Amino acid sequence: MTSILGKYSNLKQRIIAAVLGALVILGSVYYSQWSYFAIFLLISVITQLEFYKNVGLDGMIPLKTFGTFCGALIFTLSFFIESALLDSKFYFATFPVAACVYMIYLYRKNSVKPFRGIAFTFLGIVYVAIPFALINVIAFHIGKYNGGLIIGSMLILWASDTGAYFAGVRFGKRKLFKRVSPKKSWEGSVGGLLLAMAMTYGVSYYSMTLPLKDWLIIGLIIVIMGTYGDLVESLFKRSIEIKDSGSLIPGHGGFMDRFDGLLLAAPFIIAYLKIFM
Repeated sequence: MTSILGKYSNLKQRIIAAVLGALVILGSVYYSQWSYFAIFLLISVITQLEFYKNVGLDGMIPLKTFGTFCGALIFTLSFFIESALLDSKFYFATFPVAACVYMIYLYRKNSVKPFRGIAFTFLGIVYVAIPFALINVIAFHIGKYNGGLIIGSMLILWASDTGAYFAGVRFGKRKLFKRVSPKKSWEGSVGGLLLAMAMTYGVSYYSMTLPLKDWLIIGLIIVIMGTYGDLVESLFKRSIEIKDSGSLIPGHGGFMDRFDGLLLAAPFIIAYLKIFM
């Protein structure tokens, strides 16, 4: 895909890749719970592999394959349990599997600082895999599969990113968090908030999943925590001195670059849905 879009400018690449990616994701979510499962499992696995690849650039040696397997297992179990195809007791299967990380490192003779590798293996699971698994809770929030809440949340997140990007390019002067992300501005954040709230109103009008009040609260959660998620990923990239998390998405970078806001927003959305509704 990168080679196909290489002849276009960066902005055109961003737009084309964003539209194509959105069509694939939203189409999969809308079509059925199984196509939703397949696309988000794929995204989760690629994002986690990307995380492990990047920490490897900084000299860390996590269990890339086994850590990603654990993440995929958590996502899969979460899907089948939330869809009532498995009993919730199977969640406990994740603990002994994850504990195998310690035993694997016992037999890795070339590990100079094994607990650093152990820590980053688990960080890949906690930072990437678990938030994606929590999206299954959103998908089955009403007791059966309903892609409306997923679609609405993704549209709001993308509207926030789009508004922040264009407002930042056009009006950005006051730095939002210069130490971590010099390009992000308060003006961009306001632009992201305005476009996200406009999208929230549109989503609530066409979606019967939640009333307007709840959509507005979720919209605010997505904007605020999505921004923090972006900053956290920027901090991660600066710590290992890379510009993008990857190059798989033309004009956008890697999968972590595109889904960083979702990683931090998902736990807060779940908390709101489960505690206050």
